[in-house]
Amino acid sequence: MHHPWQDTALSPRARAEALLSRLTLEEKLAQLGSIWPGSDVGADEDADVAPLQSQINNGTPDLATLLPAGLGQLTRPFGTLPVDPTEKAKLLAEDQRRIVAAGRFGVPALAHEECLTGFTAWQATIFPTPLAWGATFHPELVERAARLIGESMRSVGIHQGLSPVLDVTRDPRWGRTEETIGEDPYLVATIATGYVRGLETSGLVATLKHFVGYSASRGARNHAPVSLGPREVADVLLPPFEMALRDGGARSVMAAYNDVDGVPASSDSTLLTELLRDDWGFEGTVVSDYFGVSFLEVNHGVAGSPAEAAAAALAAGIDVELPAQRCYGPPLLDAVRNGEVTEELVDRSVLRVLAQKAELGLLDADYSPEPTALAAGERVDLDPPEMRAVARRLAEESVVLLANRDGALPLPASARIAVAGPLADDVAPLLGCYTFPRHVGVHHPELPLGVTVPTLFEALGAELPDATVTRAGNAAEVAGADVCVAVVGDRSGLFGRGTSGEGCDAADLELPDEQGALLDELVAGGVPVVLVALTGRPYALGRWADRLAGAVQAFFPGQEGAQAVAGVLSGRTNPAGRLPVGVPRGTGGQPWTYLAPPLGHAGEASNIDPTPLHPFGHGLSYTEFAWTEPAIATDRLDTADGTTVSLTVTNTGERAGTEVVQLYLHDPVARIARPVNQLVGYARVPLAAGASARVDFAFHADLAGYTATPGRRIVEPGALELRLGASSGDLRHVLPLTLTGPERRLGHDRRMTCPATLTPEPTDVDS
Repeated sequence: MHHPWQDTALSPRARAEALLSRLTLEEKLAQLGSIWPGSDVGADEDADVAPLQSQINNGTPDLATLLPAGLGQLTRPFGTLPVDPTEKAKLLAEDQRRIVAAGRFGVPALAHEECLTGFTAWQATIFPTPLAWGATFHPELVERAARLIGESMRSVGIHQGLSPVLDVTRDPRWGRTEETIGEDPYLVATIATGYVRGLETSGLVATLKHFVGYSASRGARNHAPVSLGPREVADVLLPPFEMALRDGGARSVMAAYNDVDGVPASSDSTLLTELLRDDWGFEGTVVSDYFGVSFLEVNHGVAGSPAEAAAAALAAGIDVELPAQRCYGPPLLDAVRNGEVTEELVDRSVLRVLAQKAELGLLDADYSPEPTALAAGERVDLDPPEMRAVARRLAEESVVLLANRDGALPLPASARIAVAGPLADDVAPLLGCYTFPRHVGVHHPELPLGVTVPTLFEALGAELPDATVTRAGNAAEVAGADVCVAVVGDRSGLFGRGTSGEGCDAADLELPDEQGALLDELVAGGVPVVLVALTGRPYALGRWADRLAGAVQAFFPGQEGAQAVAGVLSGRTNPAGRLPVGVPRGTGGQPWTYLAPPLGHAGEASNIDPTPLHPFGHGLSYTEFAWTEPAIATDRLDTADGTTVSLTVTNTGERAGTEVVQLYLHDPVARIARPVNQLVGYARVPLAAGASARVDFAFHADLAGYTATPGRRIVEPGALELRLGASSGDLRHVLPLTLTGPERRLGHDRRMTCPATLTPEPTDVDS
């Protein structure tokens, strides 16, 4: 006979309620906590992977004392230390058996891991960083990658992934820019929603982070205060979270470290309860960022003790304290017993945690901790061919051809090529800060990478076997070559141990580590220079713009990234990437994004011109496309209706290629200062040479909505322009549209996407 909480015929909430009613206070609080085994091994702030880890972390508690009450979460069993995946899968199953046996009700722990660039585990496939996802403008491919990542994690016993990052880039000097998807909320929302669908389809709980405002910190400093008005929060930062929850089905949200106008996200009930749950209807769990509850006491100064921090976070709506229990343990227990915190608040969060465990099968009577990856008795393979193939395609589609003067690219097959730059024969500029080699492996120098990652120098030599590819350290060694490939970039790291990554913020957007000086020397040497930037953020390239033969941008493209870039340089791959962030002309004028009202752009009021060298959405191809027959089904539209925007795209070149058509909205007169251009739709259009396709965008008036006053989003009658462009700075067709009818208030059920349909058109041969 099964207990009610084990009855799969009941809803997850009903099962959770049945179990909750039987738990003691100690057992309830155990479900809100976590432990981080191995995090205190060699404890040293130079090896921290979370802020203040060595100062706050309590290490691994006495499990004999802890486990009888139960355990909420296990933190990063694969991602904390280098471990053999097969052996760790077995050990995790043993740990779960021990947890189940120790508690009165046999409830397993929920195990979580990082998965921003693939499963952050030794020997797991390393995917491109999220900024590269944005460059693909291809949410379906990102969804496929996420599904494979999620399946691999579930197969070894992981239940929750702490990804994706939905922070919209507001200042590229911020070290975590590499983790963002781009500077436009629509691009971030659609790409991230694809990633969430992939994880959730695999059975893994996706965790949206960081809610909210983290990327807009003052001076681009990690954890710094955020000064934003409610409109910017509502119209720029919140839509990606809203779409990923509503359309992607994410089941968890992580509160951000920062404060907004003095209120830390981790203690903001308006954000975590009123907006997230009451307005948006979210029913999943809210988890703290690592040590985020403690930071209310030790960093923000809004709590005087761990108990006060716990009380504030719990009341605001944080259900689970990660990565280890400090505030939600004995301090919260005492606070509840003393009447300082009501047990009803504890019950509210425990109910959510148990309901999620029921969804995951962790309360089922036939629960087994044995991972499916071990079912066949073989070794666990976290880097199978299918995952490498998708990682390769994602990397290839993310490479952006910035410039190509006089056909310098593709490189001639038999050319003499000098490869320069300190990172040309290093894997560091290919891997983001949440890849295992850069996140953990750097602290274990004796450890092999675990996966095969060729350098760009190696990949280029293999790509062009008939060429003479040599390594050059300076301009003198380049002399005699037909072309110089100058490789510049970042080394990702954490908390100042890199030029990009968490806690690795930049004072300006000058190329790091004197790479600009080397580039000056190379372009002055007389040999044509093709620049390859392998970075985690865009850097100012304006001073070399007129002196480069070509330029290619790739954002930490992962273990298959070198081959992907080499394929673009050789011409094997026709580049189709588009910039998810603009490339600045100069190092000044930051912070700036294209999503600015008129006075945010260049003008007579200021001597500083923030116009980028290459704007958001920019990217070249080795073929050419003609855009013809732009049309809109109606030039007058009710504020509650939709219409169709159309365009024919023809590949007029001699090889297959992919165009990315971007649809921008311009609102010339509104109640507030609005962006000059705002992306509301896009379509990838792959075409064979000579082929054409009709692109139809399903535009709805809701996409013209904005926050007129705090908390009030509207769409109003008036004149608009729908602009079809190849980038935010290359607008090719303008279609006037007048909205008629009444002003409408928009809510959570509004239209948020502009789907595109491609219809191939008959060629001359077909006709």
